[in-house]
Amino acid sequence: QVQLVESGGGLVQAGDSLRLSCAALGRTFHSNPMGWFRQAPGKEREFVSSISWNAGTTYYSDSVKGRFTISRDHAKNMVFLQMNSLKAEDTAVYYCAVKAIATRETPINDYEYDYWGQGTQVIVSS
Repeated sequence: QVQLVESGGGLVQAGDSLRLSCAALGRTFHSNPMGWFRQAPGKEREFVSSISWNAGTTYYSDSVKGRFTISRDHAKNMVFLQMNSLKAEDTAVYYCAVKAIATRETPINDYEYDYWGQGTQVIVSS
């Protein structure tokens, strides 16, 4: 049974940094793209960042570009999201996701991902 477990969320002040982690359990995803999405209260889930199977390709939403960095560790079967210069508008529940099939593509749409974590809350106070 596949399980994605996020951690690293919390309450911080504007300008601070956080590093989110996501551990994939139950199988390895060395050949699969992974992504981060977020959902703020009263809003739809939105794309944040994604990374290809070999970390050679990464994508970011315009709202986080230059501030967030996605990375992955095959040995640990994990994906990370380093978030710097946090803003109040970054407040949301952050979810990691992985595509079930191996592919060289790096999706940015949530419907292209098959497994999801339970989410970790990030609150940025201004």
